[in-house]
Amino acid sequence: MRTTLLLATTILMTLSHNPASAADATPPDAEKRPHVVKAPHGAERKDEYYWLRDDKREDRAMLAYLEAENAYADQVLAPLKAVQDRLYDEIVGRIKQDDSSIPARERGWWYYARYETGKDYPIHARRKDGPGVDAVSIQRANEAGDFAGEEILLDVNVLAEGKDYYAVGAYEISQDNTVMAWADDTNGRRQYTFRFRNLATGEDYPEQIRGTSGDLVFADDNRTVFYIENDPETLLTKRVKRHVIGTDPKDDAVVYEEGDDSFYMGLDRTRDDKYIVIGVSSTVSDELRYAPAADPAAFTVLAARERDLEYSADHLGDRWVILTNADGAKNFKLVEAPTASASRGEWKDLVAHDESVFLETFELFDGFIALGERSDALERVRILREDGGSDYVKADEPAYSMGLSANTEPDTTKLRYTYTSLTTPATTYELDTATGERTLLKQQPVLGYDPSQYVTERVWATARDGEKIPVSLVYRKGFRKDGTAAMLQYAYGSYGMSMDPGFSVTTVSLLDRGMVYALAHIRGGQEMGRRWYDDGKLLKKINTFTDFIDVTDFLVQEGYAAPDRVAAFGGSAGGLLMGAVSNMAPDRYRVILSQVPFVDVVTTMLDPSIPLTTNEYDEWGNPEEKRFYDYMVTYSPYDNLKAQAYPAMFVGTGLWDSQVQYWEPAKYVARLRDLDTGNGPIVFRTNMEAGHGGKSGRFRRFREQAEMYAFMLDQLGVK
Repeated sequence: MRTTLLLATTILMTLSHNPASAADATPPDAEKRPHVVKAPHGAERKDEYYWLRDDKREDRAMLAYLEAENAYADQVLAPLKAVQDRLYDEIVGRIKQDDSSIPARERGWWYYARYETGKDYPIHARRKDGPGVDAVSIQRANEAGDFAGEEILLDVNVLAEGKDYYAVGAYEISQDNTVMAWADDTNGRRQYTFRFRNLATGEDYPEQIRGTSGDLVFADDNRTVFYIENDPETLLTKRVKRHVIGTDPKDDAVVYEEGDDSFYMGLDRTRDDKYIVIGVSSTVSDELRYAPAADPAAFTVLAARERDLEYSADHLGDRWVILTNADGAKNFKLVEAPTASASRGEWKDLVAHDESVFLETFELFDGFIALGERSDALERVRILREDGGSDYVKADEPAYSMGLSANTEPDTTKLRYTYTSLTTPATTYELDTATGERTLLKQQPVLGYDPSQYVTERVWATARDGEKIPVSLVYRKGFRKDGTAAMLQYAYGSYGMSMDPGFSVTTVSLLDRGMVYALAHIRGGQEMGRRWYDDGKLLKKINTFTDFIDVTDFLVQEGYAAPDRVAAFGGSAGGLLMGAVSNMAPDRYRVILSQVPFVDVVTTMLDPSIPLTTNEYDEWGNPEEKRFYDYMVTYSPYDNLKAQAYPAMFVGTGLWDSQVQYWEPAKYVARLRDLDTGNGPIVFRTNMEAGHGGKSGRFRRFREQAEMYAFMLDQLGVK
C-alpha cells in the first residue's frame, strides 16, 4: 500500500511543479512492473504496464496516472483553447436546438422525441391518433411550441439532473398502451436498470431490475415482460427471464440460458406481433426461438444453430420470411416458409442469391417487402411486390447512404426511408408504393449550411494486391487538387460494419478551413459484399491495414492532400487500425486521432473474462490456438511498438468503457512514450465519468470533438 501511495504522490507532484506552458510540459512516466502474459501453448510476452488494469477502477496509483495524463493534456492543449471554443461554437451553432424527431404511429399513438433549447437530453412523448393528426401536423405543432395534447413519457433532462453520465437505452410500451418500461445507464458501461410506470396514473412501480442488456418485450397480458440478464463479471448476455410487473425481481423465472459465451442474445416481437422472439448470434451462426405472445409458455427453435449458418427471420400473415446465407449464399438470399412448418426443408427462395448484390436487411408489409441491398459499395432500397416485380428507389449523388427508416406498422402502402451523403443532411422520405408519390417528411436542419458550396465524389484506389478500394470524398467548392491541402482520412474496417457516407455537422468546420475529408471503405467492412468482410478478418486481417495505407498513398498521389498534411482517425476497432498503421507506416501521417482504441489484441483475446472476448473468436481468432496467436502478434499495436518516430497522437478513452477497457490505451500510451523518437506530442485523454460512447448529452460530446480537432488542426498547420 505504501508503494502505491508513493507512486500516486510522485506522479501528481511531477505535474504540479511543471510550468503551465505547453512547451515546458513534461509527460507522465508510468512505473514499470515486471509481468509476463502466458498463452496455453507456452508462448510468453512481457507486459511491464499490465498493472494499470483494475477491473474495479479503484487502484489509487492507476487513477493517479490517468489524472496525471489528463493534467498533461490540459497543459499541452491550453494554447489551443480559443480554437476549441471556436470549433465548438461553430458546431453547436449549426444545430437547431428546439428540434424533434419524425412521429411514428403505433397502436393508435404517435411517438416522437423532442429537444428544448439549451438542454442536453431529449423529451420522449406521444400524442393520441385522431382526425387531422399525422406526422406532419405533429411536427408543425412541435415547431410552433404547441404541445397541447402531448403526453410526456420521459423527460431525460429531469432524470439526468445531478448525474455525470446518464442515458436512456430504450423504452417499451405495453400492448394496451398503459404501462411503460424503460432502461437507464448511469456510468456508460451499458449495464441497464429497468423501471416501470403506470401511464394511466403516472406512478412508478416499486421494483427495479438491474444488470440487464436493455432489451425487453411485453407479453399480450400487459403485465408479463421478458428481459435479458447479463453476467455480472463478463457483462455478457446470459439469461432471458420472465417478470410480472409489481412482483419482486428475485423471483423471476429463467426462460432461456445461453451456455456458449461466443453468442450474444436479443429479444423482439415479430412484425405482426404474434410472436415473442429470442435471437442468439455469434460471428458465424444464428439461432432463433419463438413463442406465441398471447401465451409465451414455451419457445420453439426456428432453425437449429450450425456453424456458418446465419439467418434472421420475421413473421407476417401466414409465413416466416428469412434472410440467410444457407446453401452457399455468401451474399445472402431471402426465403419464406409456412407458419405451421418453418423447418429448413420448407424454405423456398423469394430473392435468389446474387454474387454482385449483398442483401442486408428487409421489412415486411401487407402488400410488399422492402429490401436493403448493397452493390458497388452503395446502398439501395428495392421494393419487391407480390407479383414478383420490383423497383429501386432512386438516388441523386455519386456517393450516398440510403436505408429503411422507422416503419412501425405493416398495413400501409407507404414506406419511410432515409437518405444522406457527405453533403446532404439526413433526410427522411415517405414513398407511396402504390402511386409512386414521394413526400419529404424531414431534413435535418443545419443552420447556416449551404450544400451547394460542397462537393462529394467517389474514387477507387488500387490496393497493393490489386483490389479496388472505394473511397468517398468531400471538400468545399473551389478546392484545387494541387497536392497542398490538409486531409482527414477515416475508416473502421471490422465486424462487417459498413461505413457509409453520411452528413456530419462537425466535418463542415474542417471543410470550411480548406481540408479534404476521405472515408475509406476498406476490407473488414461489408461495403462490397460478404467477400469484403471475409478478406479483412481472422488470418487476412492485415488487408484492413494495408488498404488504409494504400488509400492514403493514392489520395496523396492524386493531389488531394500534401504528403506531410494527412491526419488519420479511427475509434474502437478503428483504433486498432490507427495503432497498426502508425506502426507500419508512421511517415504517412502527421497526426493520428484514436478514440477508445482496441490496441492490446493478444492479451485481451486471451482473457475470456473480458466482455466481447469469447464472442469475437471468429472475428480475430482464438489466440489459445498457436496459429491465431502467432498471426495476432504480427499486428497487435501494443506488441509492435518500436523505437521509431511516430506521428503526433490524440488518444481518448473512457474509464467505464465495457467494450474496450481503459487499460488498453493506457498501457499503449505508456509504452509509446518509452519508444517514440519523434517530436510530435502524444495526448492521452481519459473521460473519468463515461464509457465507450463518451459523455452523455447532445452537446458535451462536441466539446470532446472540438478539443481533438483543435489538436489536429494545429498539427496540420491549418489556420
